[in-house]
Amino acid sequence: MRRQPVVQVDAFAERAFVGNPAAVCVLDGETGAELMQQIAMEMNLSETAFLRHRDDGSWDLRWFTPTVEVDLCGHATLASAHVLWHEHGLSDPELVFATRSGVLRARQQGDAIELNFPAVRGRLEEPPAGLLEALGAPARTVIRNRMDWLVELESAEVVRQLAPDMQQLSTLPARGVIVTAQSDDTDYDFISRFFGPGSGVPEDPVTGSAHCALAPFWADRLGRTSLRAFQASARGGAMNVVLEGDRVRLLGKAVTVMRGELVF
Repeated sequence: MRRQPVVQVDAFAERAFVGNPAAVCVLDGETGAELMQQIAMEMNLSETAFLRHRDDGSWDLRWFTPTVEVDLCGHATLASAHVLWHEHGLSDPELVFATRSGVLRARQQGDAIELNFPAVRGRLEEPPAGLLEALGAPARTVIRNRMDWLVELESAEVVRQLAPDMQQLSTLPARGVIVTAQSDDTDYDFISRFFGPGSGVPEDPVTGSAHCALAPFWADRLGRTSLRAFQASARGGAMNVVLEGDRVRLLGKAVTVMRGELVF
């Protein structure tokens, strides 16, 4: 019988029950992708992160939704760094993660965590058949990047009120769909939401990886590289984003909400 500790963390959150929950498993031995997927399905969160220490001091990091492994996940990386520092007592000033998106880094910044991620740029495209119909709203701009469709809508209010057809969105050839607009709240520069029903995540509460695409998109439009963002899901979450060339720095907080053990 195997026992696997698991910690649930609310990421991009200053208190429990907001932001985006992720489960984090620090592995003590070889664990196959099939078992990781089964655990992620059992946890039934938008992502479960799996960490394993490497001989060079860095960490292997993989992310799974309840149905698929993904190439990049911000909130579960934030949660992983939080767990290593605050649950496992690591004192490293910087954590280095080896992932399917290359090397990612996390640093402590006061009571927050800063992630260093690749910027994700895309190209203007005509919307694919069914995209705007599924969203139920006209688009100002449609961009395709290596992971998602990014759709700029007419206003922040349209973003907040959007009620897309999840079944139709799930048929699109992409990880998910980011919708965004310039903020009508002076505390933020832009707002967004993220829908990934084809990846097992109908609406993600706060999506760090989406902001790797949103940062260059809004930096180009607003003429500034340091931006304040809000993801307008039911739980909601805020972060600071800074574009630096081909990298994006994401700054957010995290809190532990549950500690447990899987037995299988």
